[in-house]
Amino acid sequence: MKAWLPRSIAIVTLVLGCITSASFAQTHSDKLRIYFIDVEGGQSTLFVTPQGESLLIDAGWPGNCAVNSKGGFDCSPEARDADRIVAAAKKAGLSKIDYVLITHYHVDHAGGIPPLVARIPVGTFIDHGPNSELDKGITEKDYADYQKLLATGKYKVLEPKPGDILPIKGFKATVISSDGNLITNPLPGAGQQNSYCQGVAAPPADQTENSHSLGIQIDFGKLRLIDLGDLTRDKEFQLACPANKLGHIDVYIVSHHGWDQSSSAVFVDAIHPRVAIMDNGAKKGGSTSVLKTIEAAPGLETLWQLHYSEEGGPANNTKEPYIANLHGPDSGYGLELSAGKDGSFDVTNIRTGATKHYAAK
Repeated sequence: MKAWLPRSIAIVTLVLGCITSASFAQTHSDKLRIYFIDVEGGQSTLFVTPQGESLLIDAGWPGNCAVNSKGGFDCSPEARDADRIVAAAKKAGLSKIDYVLITHYHVDHAGGIPPLVARIPVGTFIDHGPNSELDKGITEKDYADYQKLLATGKYKVLEPKPGDILPIKGFKATVISSDGNLITNPLPGAGQQNSYCQGVAAPPADQTENSHSLGIQIDFGKLRLIDLGDLTRDKEFQLACPANKLGHIDVYIVSHHGWDQSSSAVFVDAIHPRVAIMDNGAKKGGSTSVLKTIEAAPGLETLWQLHYSEEGGPANNTKEPYIANLHGPDSGYGLELSAGKDGSFDVTNIRTGATKHYAAK
């Protein structure tokens, strides 16, 4: 008995392990998982493909940051956002992040890069090229810190152009915008004349890093999702008018945290999103005009927000079940999306644990 008992236990353990692994594979192998991490009005969105490859879009702030009297930001030393990203990565079963895409070099997107790489390995960075905003201030600092990391030679770097396909296994990620440039030809199935353009004048050109945002569209089977960073209204107009180069979208990661420099009605109405997910903070993003534009968009089923917008107030915020963090102290709750290739997907509010299902169309 003593001779075979350990072997039997080992066999049972192996079998149970295989069952557990098989169950995990069955649950996750056919799904695209997306984690919308609360970085308090910055951006950080983690994608995990069925093949297990990971893409992080932006890394939030360097610390706990607040607007100062000069209109800049003061940040405390603790790396709140990097810690939240690592927690999401561990929840996703990751021990490293394969790709980190930096949409642009503003502090709420790129400031969290140094503390992030100190906490979890990163394989490849994707960016739009040199910083365009030479303001001798915080944007230059974040860009310089990022360049110091690259100078170590530890990381690969990609600088794709509009129309390029990112080398990520498990979905098709097409570059829509980069360094002030846009795709010149409509995506497959798009290109129709946009009736919403009638009577709308082109906005003035934006001169900041926002207009240089590296934005992508992700196609996962029949599901279509866009994340354009902080791309501004002038660039949106070029994508939407006179012809809609993007077509209809299932999931719109609301540009610029819902600030009114982006998400113009002519653009939002044209892309016709089923779901919009806004990574706003309580006091950053979530402009009343944008909340109204998105809620009125044709075909919209749900607006989800990472935070209750103090500016939007009771009349303009989405319904409470669709807000991750209600009015009050920071709780750090996120949103999660799980998608199938048939175009169906689920969105879960981590605050409540409730999930809303969206059937394939």
